Amino acid sequence: MSARPKASQIGPKPPFWRDPAKRALIFQALLVAAVVAALLYIIGNTQDNLSARGITTGFGFLNNTAGFGIVQSLVDYSSQSTYGRTFLVGLLNTLLVGGLGVLAATIIGFIVGIARLSPNWLIARLANAYIEIFRNIPLLLQIFFWYFAVLRAMPSARDSLAFGEVIFLNVRGLYLPEPLFESGFGLIPLAFIVAITASIALVVWNKRRHEATGKRIPAGWISLALILGLPLLVLVATGVPVTWDVPELRGFNFRGGITVIPEFLALWLALSIYTASYIAEIVRSGIQAISHGQTEAAQALSLPQGLVLRLVIIPQAMRVIIPPLTSQYLNLIKNSSLATAIGYPDLVSVFAGTTLNQTGQAIEVIAMTMAVYLSISLSVSLFMNWYNARMALVER
Repeated sequence: MSARPKASQIGPKPPFWRDPAKRALIFQALLVAAVVAALLYIIGNTQDNLSARGITTGFGFLNNTAGFGIVQSLVDYSSQSTYGRTFLVGLLNTLLVGGLGVLAATIIGFIVGIARLSPNWLIARLANAYIEIFRNIPLLLQIFFWYFAVLRAMPSARDSLAFGEVIFLNVRGLYLPEPLFESGFGLIPLAFIVAITASIALVVWNKRRHEATGKRIPAGWISLALILGLPLLVLVATGVPVTWDVPELRGFNFRGGITVIPEFLALWLALSIYTASYIAEIVRSGIQAISHGQTEAAQALSLPQGLVLRLVIIPQAMRVIIPPLTSQYLNLIKNSSLATAIGYPDLVSVFAGTTLNQTGQAIEVIAMTMAVYLSISLSVSLFMNWYNARMALVER
C-alpha cells in the first residue's frame, strides 16, 4: 500500500479567490457594505430635505396639544390632550378590535369547520356556503357592507330597536347598560381569580389521575360550575354591590350606559366573519389529517361522539391547526388598519392619519406605527409558537 502524500507534496495552495468559502465571505462583506452605504445615503438625503423645508425631527411633538376629539376612547381623552395621549388611544382601540376579533373568529371558525364535516347534509352545506361566500369577498367590501348597508340603515334614535328596554340599537350605535360598582365589589374579582386557579388545578389533577389510573371525573363541568358559581355566591353574600346605568332617550340621543359606535361594530363583524372562513378551512383540514383509525378505535370503545371529538380528534388536530392559525391571527390584526376606511379611531386613523397631517412628523409617526404592529405581531407569534411547542408530541 502506497503511503499518503504529505501536504507539501500535494502542490501549492490555490489563490484565495479560488477558495469558495473565502469568496463567499468577500461577497457577503461587499453586500453588507453596499447596504450600509445605501442606508447612510438615504438618511443623509432625508436630513438635508427636512432641513431645507424647515422641518424639525424628534419626538417632542408628542407633548403638544392635539386639538381634536376622538369618538371612542378607553382612557380619559379630550381635545386638550397631547399627541402622546392620541397615540395611546389609537393603540388601545387597535388592541381592542384585534383581540375581540381574534376571539370571535376563533369561535366561529371552529364551529363552522367542524360543522362542514357533519354527517348532516344541510349543516355541512350551510357551513360550506358560509366559507365560500365570505372567503371570496374582499374584506374592505365586507366592512363597507356592514357599515353602510346594515348599521347606517338602522332607524333613528327615536325609533331604536329595543331589547328588553335596556339595550337599544340605532344608526348611532349600540347602547348597553353600564355596571356601577359599589363598596365590596372587589371581593367578586378575587373570587373569580380563585375559581380559575382552582379549576386549573382540578384539570391538571384530573389529567394526571386519568393517566395513572384510567379514572376521570367531569372536570370541565365542575370547573365551569366553580367559575360561575363562586363569584355568584360572593355577589349574593355581599348584597349585590352593583347598580346599572340604563341608557335613556333624552332629546335626540341616548344618555348613560355604554355606547358601542357603529364603526367598531362594522369593523369587528367584518374582521371576525372574514377571518373565521379561513380558520374554518384550517380546522377542517386539521381534523381530516388525523387517521380514521383514531376515530374508529375511539368509537369501538363506545365513546360518545362529543368525547371522541374533544379527547381524541381535536388534541391531535391542533398540532396541524396551530401553525396556519397563527398566520390568520396576524392577518386579522394587520387587517384592522382598514378601519380608516370607515373612520374607526384606530392607530392608523388617529395617529398615522390625523396626527401626521397636523404635525408633519412623518418619519417619527410612521416609525412608531410600524414598531407597534411589529411588536404586536412578534408577541402573537411568540405566544403561538410557545403554545405549539406545548401541544407537540414528545417522543420518548
